[in-house]
Amino acid sequence: MMKSLDFDFLKITATDVIDIILVALIIYYIYNLIKNTIAVNLLLGMLIIMIIWFAVKQLHMNLLTAIIEKFISVGIIALIVIFQPEIRRFLLLIGKNTFLQKNKAWWGYLFGNKGIERDNLSRIKPIIDACKSMKKSRTGALIVFVKFYDDQLFANSCEIIDSKISKRLLESIFQKYSPLHDGAVVISENKIKSASCILPLTDNDKLPPQFGLRHRAGIGVSEATDAVAVIISEETGEIAYAKQGRVRMNVSFGELEKLLNKDF
Repeated sequence: MMKSLDFDFLKITATDVIDIILVALIIYYIYNLIKNTIAVNLLLGMLIIMIIWFAVKQLHMNLLTAIIEKFISVGIIALIVIFQPEIRRFLLLIGKNTFLQKNKAWWGYLFGNKGIERDNLSRIKPIIDACKSMKKSRTGALIVFVKFYDDQLFANSCEIIDSKISKRLLESIFQKYSPLHDGAVVISENKIKSASCILPLTDNDKLPPQFGLRHRAGIGVSEATDAVAVIISEETGEIAYAKQGRVRMNVSFGELEKLLNKDF
């Protein structure tokens, strides 16, 4: 008489479902962070090394196996160094999506800060007005918005401004004959913190060929930090919006205001 098969190992509990969902979410976030970046090629290279290690181990090539194993033994440290920008962005993404962060406007209202919306409008309006003027005159511009100003990243390569946000000041900085028009303006803490900033360029080789240094710098800084960037093309006057390494083209002023209200 045949014994009944035991399928106890197939039992799935609620904890297992939560576990699978969490792992899927982590994989999804990691994929979004590294998609269309140089990190994809680095991961592919690491996968190839692991395949080679497995092959030489099965063939009992002891010397080569030992060399590859020594290389793999420092893999965790190498991963942290190589993927430092992606790890930083991943942690920032988690922080930005927490309940308290998403509901900070409600917390501000409960604790008496009812002027948040009005304050946002007063900060963003001169920026929108300056973008309208520069779009009309086809003045190239790169404006970067950061929540936390990193002195090491920005101040060392910029001219410190530390001034109130002003339409006329933004226009004068990016005016063609201004000594500060090359580079980016960085806005943080309700101020124009610095101008003529040199930013890291993106390594993404799949960008359209018409993208110049401004677009590549705007995308690059949004890959390396939690910054967002507004880019105005000198050739067409078109406005682009870069966030988390992705760029949104031909942004209208209404869309720009909504995006800045959401992210800035």
